[in-house]
Amino acid sequence: MHSTPTLVDAPAAPARGRRRLVLGSLAAVLTVAVAGGAAYAYHEYKKPSQASAADCRLAQDIVTEAQRISTGPVPEAEKWWKKTGDKRRREMKDGYLGVDIATYEGWAVESAKQHAGKSAEVPSKRDVTALQEQARGHCSDSGVTVSMPRFGN
Repeated sequence: MHSTPTLVDAPAAPARGRRRLVLGSLAAVLTVAVAGGAAYAYHEYKKPSQASAADCRLAQDIVTEAQRISTGPVPEAEKWWKKTGDKRRREMKDGYLGVDIATYEGWAVESAKQHAGKSAEVPSKRDVTALQEQARGHCSDSGVTVSMPRFGN
């Protein structure tokens, strides 16, 4: 029984090592590709719905009007709220952006009430900033940047 390799056995050892190296490299590349694909899929899954440019322009138009009515007479603000809500529900396709804009509409009416001396709670700067970021998330692919100023500014 010989334990020393012969000339015939010698080339087999390096070939086996190369094969392991190649298979290990392929496994590593496959693992990285699967992990990257999973990360991308998760990012797309968690990404907010993407509204169209038309929806985002409508949202910005509503926000601009909301600023104007937020210091006006309460009956006018309430009439605007109903009319604008009907228009938003009819024309805006992205319901998630619609909810954010509906919230801002309601805040505009509350601001008009507070401006008129009625007891009403208006949102904090932090609330408005958070809502703006949500709306911008829905409009990130549209090319439209939605800006929601705080009421009273």
